[in-house]
Amino acid sequence: MEISATVRNTYQYHSVVVATNDDSKAVQIASKASGYGSSVNGGELLLMALATCFCNDIYREAAKRNIAISEVEVVCTGEFGAEGEPGRNFRYKANVIADASVEDIEALINYTDGVAEIHNTLRQGLSVTLTN
Repeated sequence: MEISATVRNTYQYHSVVVATNDDSKAVQIASKASGYGSSVNGGELLLMALATCFCNDIYREAAKRNIAISEVEVVCTGEFGAEGEPGRNFRYKANVIADASVEDIEALINYTDGVAEIHNTLRQGLSVTLTN
C-alpha cells in the first residue's frame, strides 16, 4: 500500500490531496491569513494523524471482537520548542463508548494502542529523505 500527501500553495490558495493507492481525497485547509502557507501547522497535522489512526483502528479492532462502538474521542498533545527541534512529550487519551464492559473496552483500547500503525512508526523512529 502506498500512501501520499501533496500540498500546493500560492498566494491565497492552498490545496491538499491525500491518497492511498489509487484512492485520492481532497482535504480542505485554508491558507494562512497572510495568504501564503497553511493555516494548520505540521505539528497539528502530526497529532491529527495520531488521533485519526487510533480512531480508525479502534473501530477495526472492535469489529473483530463484535463490539459495537457508538462514540470515540481521541485527544493527542505534544510539545514543540524552537525552530528545527523535534517534538517531544507526545501523549494521547481515548474515550470509547461501546456496548461492552469497562474491562473489555479498556482491553480493546490497550490492544489498539499496540497495533496502531502511525503510533508504532513514530515509536520506532524513521528515516525521512529529501529526494529530487
